[in-house]
Amino acid sequence: MLGRNLRFAGPKFSGIAHNIADPLANMFPLAAFIPSGNPDISASPKPDIMTKLIVFNQVSLDGFIADAKGDMAWAHRDDAEWKAFSSENAMGEAMLLFGRVTYQMMASFWPTPYALQISAEVAKRMNSLPKVVFSRTLETASWNNTKLVNSDLAGEVRKMKKDTGPQMVVMGSGSIVSQLAQEGLVDEFQIVVNPIVLGNGKSMFAGIKERLKLKPTRTRAFANGNILLCYEPAA
Repeated sequence: MLGRNLRFAGPKFSGIAHNIADPLANMFPLAAFIPSGNPDISASPKPDIMTKLIVFNQVSLDGFIADAKGDMAWAHRDDAEWKAFSSENAMGEAMLLFGRVTYQMMASFWPTPYALQISAEVAKRMNSLPKVVFSRTLETASWNNTKLVNSDLAGEVRKMKKDTGPQMVVMGSGSIVSQLAQEGLVDEFQIVVNPIVLGNGKSMFAGIKERLKLKPTRTRAFANGNILLCYEPAA
């Protein structure tokens, strides 16, 4: 299955995003995290360099991207520093990659007037950026500027990495992260560790059969307790 179950609390919208509220734009900055401050991520790649694939996810202190019920409300951090971080990063250029569940949740929220009201800059960027959804079951993808791919995930991403388009960012999808990481296709992991222990839940690395050796590249601590950790594959 490409994607995973995500649940939120708040007003209702169409699609599977039945419960999405104000927290989405801030607790889910992976929806707003199109890196702009790092030239290695936002700058257009040179013709002889393969397009970079970045994974951004929020995790609990014990390493889960969602609790056992798929809830991610624990990742909500509604403070000025975090909002500024999300808004600033939303100004960069990237192609967004989604699994089916994450895509349907995003597509049910960001095009709405409510999303524009609570987070105008992020909503505009999310709606305009190029997007790819990987799914074996979807027949159409109506969100603006979205391409639907039903074929082999790893094979298609290998082709995309050879293009000279914008950098690719996987946000919020668990199973496609594990599949791409296992194939050695992820160039950077950007992980936000939240100061909470869930005890049980879902890992974005479930199904990995071989160890992934990584090297740290940079970190950033936030006043709300979040810590951004960035890693690249070790040589």
